[in-house]
Amino acid sequence: MDLTHAVLLVAAGLAAGLMNAIAGGGSLITFPALLGVGLAPVPANVSNSVAVCPGYFASVYGSRRDLRGQERRTLLLLPTAVVGAIAGCVLLLITPEAAFDIVVPFLVLGATAVLAFQDQLRKVVGHPARISRGRQRVMLHSMVAVGSVYGGYFGAALGVMFVAGLALVLDETLARVTAVKNLLSATVGLTTVVVFALFGPVNWATVAVLAPATIVGGYVGARLARRLRGSVLKVLIVVFGTGIGIYLLFHAFV
Repeated sequence: MDLTHAVLLVAAGLAAGLMNAIAGGGSLITFPALLGVGLAPVPANVSNSVAVCPGYFASVYGSRRDLRGQERRTLLLLPTAVVGAIAGCVLLLITPEAAFDIVVPFLVLGATAVLAFQDQLRKVVGHPARISRGRQRVMLHSMVAVGSVYGGYFGAALGVMFVAGLALVLDETLARVTAVKNLLSATVGLTTVVVFALFGPVNWATVAVLAPATIVGGYVGARLARRLRGSVLKVLIVVFGTGIGIYLLFHAFV
């Protein structure tokens, strides 16, 4: 790795950490950067998952105040996130990458649409304040499971998928939903680190360059997200999600 490659990875890590804290989708910056420095697709995907994980924890720290009062409910979701992430990692290691590439953009666009039309969908599924605790628990675990499987497999726009699902069920501000998303993303990220460190083709040199940059970007992004109005944060996430989905759709079929 030469100096040019290192600078490229540092810049990509900063931008990715910032994006992941606010909306998700940072992997669409770091993944192409890893390809650009010469890694093959699967090692790049695996190394990317490991490298962005520290940035998730920086985001958790930056948004820790918005987690207050939600600790117990969120902690109960973590085992589901771990199991889902492990399943996604196994899928990546045993299945052809091209097969899932076709599904991924539709998942991202679907999650973005759920967030964009959140108010209309709440009229169908019911407002979170009127959903029974039992039904809310089932819906939360189902959404976290689906998002975590996706996160273990690829991870780009994981934040968009988590925010879309959580915001539909939780009667919380978007900033507080984002804080829960950050902790769930960190859990998925840590799980992928363990699995890929043991069984995946990780390029540790690129991880050593990317990871510190994602920490800085993740903390800054989380602090910025706390200062944005809910409506502005929602628009940013929808714009990010739509752009990511279109990019992945183009990449899958062209």
